[in-house]
Amino acid sequence: MTRVLALAALFASGILTAGVLATAGSADTTTTETTTVQTTSTEHETTTVEQTTTAPATTVVTTATVPPTTAPTTTATESTSSGTPTWVWVVLALLGAALIGLLVYVLMHRGPAAIPETERRLRLQGAIDTWAAQGWALASESADTAVLQRGNERMTVTVDPTGHITTNAAPPQAPAQPPDRWPE
Repeated sequence: MTRVLALAALFASGILTAGVLATAGSADTTTTETTTVQTTSTEHETTTVEQTTTAPATTVVTTATVPPTTAPTTTATESTSSGTPTWVWVVLALLGAALIGLLVYVLMHRGPAAIPETERRLRLQGAIDTWAAQGWALASESADTAVLQRGNERMTVTVDPTGHITTNAAPPQAPAQPPDRWPE
């Protein structure tokens, strides 16, 4: 379970890092648009010259049209649209990594739940029965500990609040001193 959780945390942090790296270069966007507008006006300059001669009465009218000299007008527009700054993404990535780390820590360091007293008693009785089948005799017993003895050997069997059974060898009991047969 712990390995799967650690692998999931590693996977999530990898995805988060990839997302930050992918958007780090495109945080600020500058768009430059250049628009060329050519304005043409149709102004015509007309010049009329009249000449009158008296003899045979000839009238000459000359009309000249001169095209206007206009330069094309260029308009440049620059607009800057700014997305989310890079430092915001870095802070979000750090917060995400800290959250994942905290989640992993809490899930890995929570203690196992305590089991009910009756379940602990049943587990202790099962351990006593197993040792009794191997020739050990019950010397004493409490709610969560039993002392077993076989010949000169002794051991304690304990069940902790989470249900784990621990067996430890106990030092052998010294043989009882025989009573003095001869009074002094």
